[in-house]
Amino acid sequence: MSAKPVLMLDSGVGGLTVLREARVLMPDRQFVYVADDAGFPYGGWEEGALRARLVELFGRLIEMHRPEIAVIACNTASTLALDALRAAYPATPFVGTVPAIKPAAERTRSGLVSVLATPGTVKRQYTRDLIQQWGARCQVKLVGSVRLATLAEAYMRDGFVDEEAVRAEIEPCFIEEAGRRTDIVVLACTHYPFLVNRMRKTAPWPVDWLDPAEAIARRALSILPAGDGEAAPRGKDLAVFTSGAVDPLARRLMQGFGLSA
Repeated sequence: MSAKPVLMLDSGVGGLTVLREARVLMPDRQFVYVADDAGFPYGGWEEGALRARLVELFGRLIEMHRPEIAVIACNTASTLALDALRAAYPATPFVGTVPAIKPAAERTRSGLVSVLATPGTVKRQYTRDLIQQWGARCQVKLVGSVRLATLAEAYMRDGFVDEEAVRAEIEPCFIEEAGRRTDIVVLACTHYPFLVNRMRKTAPWPVDWLDPAEAIARRALSILPAGDGEAAPRGKDLAVFTSGAVDPLARRLMQGFGLSA
């Protein structure tokens, strides 16, 4: 097995939901988790500036860590910059994170599906193309949340979240129409699964909250080169903060996920 790590990037701690699943499937792999806290939140960036930032940042990360593959554990970054990253670094396989509209359309019984995402993911043409391609037989509502990613960051660091704030952010996802109700909400931001228990608690009725983390991890596993049967020494799993500043709460959080910060 190659000693090269799996590089995983998100704007903050949301990608830890993907790391958690990837560790289950790839227990012998080393991971380098990058929290681009200097750029958080991505949803407020102008598209061209964020794309340029990601291309430049991945150039430095690839040079430094020489990863086997790179996982973009962020819907906003993936829907904006995945093609540009693949073009800029063709020698590095990239796995992106895109809204799970196809499985939602396959599973819905009512035909009413909501996609809960950041404003950046909601406005992206990539997202609308996915709806046109896979969601034609159902009604898909895009809901852009301004606050949920920040609420999830605070919850993971502090252990507390304002449930009324969560309720207000998810409320637009729930539609009643002609005797039908929304029955699936796609979590189109890797931060959101950290709040899913609070979402269940504050939701007006039960729905299937679709978390894509396992599917992303399986896709990453599927493109890793086959090993030669001889395991290389495995390094420590690392956490990298692009700001260069790791506060005690963030360090403790990363250590809780088995990462050296």
